[in-house]
Order: sequence, then C-alpha cells, then structure tokens
Amino acid sequence: MSSPHPLNQAVIAQALHDLRNGQLRRAKSMGFDDEDLNALKHPAMASVLANAHVSWCSVAINREVLRRLLHQADDVTQEVVRIDRLLRLGASTELISKFFGLTHQEIALRRSVIGLPKRKGRHPVLTEEEDVDLWRRWSAAAKKQEVPFDDDMETLGIAADLAEATGLPLSVIWNAIQGWIDEGLT
Repeated sequence: MSSPHPLNQAVIAQALHDLRNGQLRRAKSMGFDDEDLNALKHPAMASVLANAHVSWCSVAINREVLRRLLHQADDVTQEVVRIDRLLRLGASTELISKFFGLTHQEIALRRSVIGLPKRKGRHPVLTEEEDVDLWRRWSAAAKKQEVPFDDDMETLGIAADLAEATGLPLSVIWNAIQGWIDEGLT
C-alpha cells in the first residue's frame, strides 16, 4: 500500500499553522478558498487531505525570487571572503563595523575563526618615506581606476590592494587616504 503524499502533508501542516496563528491570507494565498479553510477546522477533514495517497496540490517555482535568493547566497559568501581578506590585511574593528555592520564581538570572533592573533594597541604611524610612497601609489591607482573620492567601497578596495602590495596595515592606509581626501589632496 502506498503512503500519504508528502506534499499534501506539508501543505496541510502549513495551512493549519497559518490558521492557528490567524494568517488567513497566507492560507488563501496557497490556493485555499473559504469553504476549504472551513473544512480544515474539522480534524477528520484535515486528516483525509493530509493522508491522501494522490497529490491534490502542486508546486510552482517563482524563478525570479529563486534567482534573487541564490544570488543573495553568493553575495553573502563573497562578503565573508572580503571581510576575512580585510581583517588579514590589518583592517581595524571600526573599519569593518562601518562597512559591514558587524559588532565588535562578531569581529573578534571572525578574527579568532581565521586564526589572527589578538591585536595589542594601535598600528604604528607611517614614516615619511612610507607616506610618500603610499601617496604615489594611491594617486596612481585612484587615477587609473577613476575612483570617485566619495565612493568609500571603491576606495576601500584600492586601500586593500595597497595593503597587500606594501605590507602596511589596512587601517593605517585607510586613515592616510581619508586624511588626504579631507585635505583635498586628491
């Protein structure tokens, strides 16, 4: 003997849940009408529908929503990779919090998960030679990529590339760039 159709059981379970929680519109959005919902109030009727061996409902995929959700998952993965890279390059807690909205505790946990040692104190100040070299690299990269100086995310990308190239902490580079922008030296 065949068993009850699992889709029927899932739909009935969801409809009963919606009805118990006063979500009449949600139950109706699945395709039930008032007469159907009234029948579900009787346990025997709900049991007949849930235990039916033939499927009395079907699934429709909303491809637009499905694609959007799948892209969201990719975006989250890319964001995690980006945050990890920025932390490895010496981004400060304040910088990560500003751009990605993470709390100090979340950032500390993220640092721990990727195996970064706990930071003690502030990063060192740039020497004059480092400052001149960084300025030269920054201005060349900003001109080449035509980055608007009010686009913080693009500026952060360049700062991360500079941190990789120079070995300087990202937070130091970010602060230097922001200082140059504030002074109008762009």
